[in-house]
Amino acid sequence: MRTALITGGTSGIGEAAVRAFVAAGWRVIATGRRKERLDALVAELGADKVHPAVFDVRDEAARDAALDALPAEFSAIDLLINNAGLALGTAPAQSASLDQWKTMIDTNVTALVSLTRKLLPALVERKGAIINISSVAATYPYTGGNVYGGTKAFVHQFSLGLRSDLAGTGVRVTSIEPGMVETEFTLVRTEGNQEASDKLYGGANPMTGEDIANTLLWVAQLPPHLNINTIELMPVSQSFAGFQVARG
Repeated sequence: MRTALITGGTSGIGEAAVRAFVAAGWRVIATGRRKERLDALVAELGADKVHPAVFDVRDEAARDAALDALPAEFSAIDLLINNAGLALGTAPAQSASLDQWKTMIDTNVTALVSLTRKLLPALVERKGAIINISSVAATYPYTGGNVYGGTKAFVHQFSLGLRSDLAGTGVRVTSIEPGMVETEFTLVRTEGNQEASDKLYGGANPMTGEDIANTLLWVAQLPPHLNINTIELMPVSQSFAGFQVARG
């Protein structure tokens, strides 16, 4: 039985991925800050299938303590899914919050590379896989996307760099880059503004966490000689914006 570590397993894509991988016969280490949500997943899916690791991905000491305490049956990790991440604020750069920018960088970039580096030796030994969750914001800029888009562009490029460095090891690396997915993403970004979330997703028939989780599972279960470098997904309703022109 293979084991996956999925960060951000308490909601959205991460929570859906925990369920999808367990249903497919994997063991899952689910990480997140909200202990009650992880405990609920364990109660639902079974302690033999899901191990809760409660920590903020930015807290390296808490992360290391949680990983050092893994039960033996969960200690051999075959797959790392770097899903934890967030967007904060929608203001243009000139009026955006620097603290929010730093939080996005600390979460989406620094924590991701730190956890990846920690697990790389074991993943190389097991010829495992890494799946990083980027975003279409890595490629297509939009007003207010500034640092969030920059962090996701980093995840895309970091994934390519990992692929290059890991050539010959058997480790697979994939960047998954979704567009509009209806999760708690907009609630977090707008500090709990349910109206803003409803307005964004209303009538758009967006993708779901389950849609992305099924994509993650498909990538993870491909034959070991196949590597998916990048997958970009959008709902049919979403497409590319035109150029904007400011006129005097």
